[in-house]
Amino acid sequence: MFKPLSEAISQLNAVILGKESQIRLTLACMLAKGHLLIEDVPGVGKTVLAHALARVLGLQFQRIQFTSDLLPADILGISIFDRETSRFKFQPGPIFSHVILGDEVNRATPKAQSALLEAMEEHQVTVDGSTLALPDPFFVIATQNPSYQIGTFPLPESQLDRFLMRVHLGYPDKQAERALLEGRDRRDMIHDLQPSLHPNQLLQLQREVSAIFVAPALLDYVQALLSHSRESPRFSVGLSPRAGLHLIAASKAWAFLADRRDVQPEDVQAVLPGVAGHRTRLAAHSGQEESSADSIQRLITDVALP
Repeated sequence: MFKPLSEAISQLNAVILGKESQIRLTLACMLAKGHLLIEDVPGVGKTVLAHALARVLGLQFQRIQFTSDLLPADILGISIFDRETSRFKFQPGPIFSHVILGDEVNRATPKAQSALLEAMEEHQVTVDGSTLALPDPFFVIATQNPSYQIGTFPLPESQLDRFLMRVHLGYPDKQAERALLEGRDRRDMIHDLQPSLHPNQLLQLQREVSAIFVAPALLDYVQALLSHSRESPRFSVGLSPRAGLHLIAASKAWAFLADRRDVQPEDVQAVLPGVAGHRTRLAAHSGQEESSADSIQRLITDVALP
């Protein structure tokens, strides 16, 4: 593995204990030029992970706290009248940064949530009729509380689809939790992290990831997964062609992290829960006995390897 990238992973593992798989998924999402949704209960390290990731990759970081009174202008920026020049001057909002943390994104109203759509899809925003480019690289990490918690507005499918992956951190195991209780505050540790890469290096890594080879047989396997998700009575909504494109991109990044220059079926299987979990809908008759994660694992089991 590229040494600075390996150093970045080591630093992240020192701050976010016992979550190496989730850290690698997060890095794979960034290497695939995607956006990440972290869904979990408060207090498991979602915000710390986002801040630490930006720090070790040497990227500009901005945190936006989504609340019920947040306005689109609070995200994009606003034009202010300059009395000296008698002209309006645009004051950029926090969206103009490399890494954006949309904290508790589902606590804001749909109007504020929609302000992220163009930025996430087009890497640009339109303000007062002018189109403004966002920095490159550009990466959105949104955290989301479970929908059953008070004061949440579920994200619409159109916005969920903008996220290449959704991951869950979950509670730490006993050993990791004991180390957390005995150690320093995780937020204090972020200040000690050293950048392992710079933005131009990350852009080069993203180009290398996109060039990774995907064999025709592997594409057959991905198509079989997509088709089965649409035909299976387990799902009321299957995977779209865009989900397939995201699955290929994430699989390339996972292979890259494993020091391979071609995608294997195990790469697809490793990233499929993160790519597909928020894009599928369980059929009504499936009831409560099977979770979305269980259904994705069944999808992997049901579809034969190439």
